[in-house]
Amino acid sequence: MSYPASRPRRLRKTPALRALVRETVLRPADFVYPLFVVQGRGIKQPISSMPGQMRFSPDLIGEEARRAWDLGIPAVLLFGIPEHKDAVGSSAYHKDGVVPQAVRAIAKAVPQMVIMTDVCLCEYTDHGHCGLVEKGEVMNDATLELLGKQALAHAQAGAHVIAPSDMMDGRVGYLREELDDEGLDQVAIMAYSVKYASAFYGPFREAAESTPAFGDRQSYQMDPANHYEALREAVLDEEEGADILMVKPAGPYLDIVRSVRDQTDLPLAAYQVSGEYSMIHAAAERGWLDLDRAMAESLVGIKRAGADFIITYFAPRMAALLK
Repeated sequence: MSYPASRPRRLRKTPALRALVRETVLRPADFVYPLFVVQGRGIKQPISSMPGQMRFSPDLIGEEARRAWDLGIPAVLLFGIPEHKDAVGSSAYHKDGVVPQAVRAIAKAVPQMVIMTDVCLCEYTDHGHCGLVEKGEVMNDATLELLGKQALAHAQAGAHVIAPSDMMDGRVGYLREELDDEGLDQVAIMAYSVKYASAFYGPFREAAESTPAFGDRQSYQMDPANHYEALREAVLDEEEGADILMVKPAGPYLDIVRSVRDQTDLPLAAYQVSGEYSMIHAAAERGWLDLDRAMAESLVGIKRAGADFIITYFAPRMAALLK
């Protein structure tokens, strides 16, 4: 039917009508809250490029996890910042490293919370790359062994989900075998399946002190121009045993979120990264955007594109708004 018989505005007239026919609904349970953990005690350190975000020491991170849980957020994703960095990222796989400490602290403070951990070497190496480097090249297969040790350290500390973000070929299958061989077959793998070499990671690299000392990550992270390559990466991770797939970043790659969603029936995460978070804050600080409306609209768009859940630094603010 056409106008005047068809009047779509009828169902937009009141807030109650709009809510009744709303197609995409956000809930606090849709969010994973990323947290940065640093070695030490009594540390709650603001991150200058990410308004409202902090680095926490393990003794305080349980309190922040409890705050998120009380808002209805079911999961956190941990990133570690060690005191010691070296060429092989040895702090990444120490059984009493900063992430295992944080895992145990959160498990004690909030036993029901899902604890996810980032598995990658970039925060732990003195060169800032995601794997072993020889003659200026990041070595794929030699890196897998170290990622395996890191994943085991996190899982043995009590992590429920390990999340490899390194983009080395074959790492999902390698980690699945390592976990299973150690009797950790119930630990899930959330694969950073589609991770682009993005400009939107800048604030994170300041927060995690992981900017590469030389070169860039374009030889292992994906070219932002590529679409079908993303689908191939997702298929490979699913075949290797991933339990959850991820697209990162989220906002500039909503077409990829939708394409991966249409291809798989595995749970799909999308990571609204630090640059997406910080640019919304920056525009709001200048009075160019309404912070809460822009936040909500960006998150609805990610879920509407097909993400089952969203990893976002906005998680506590959005959850509080929804409640």
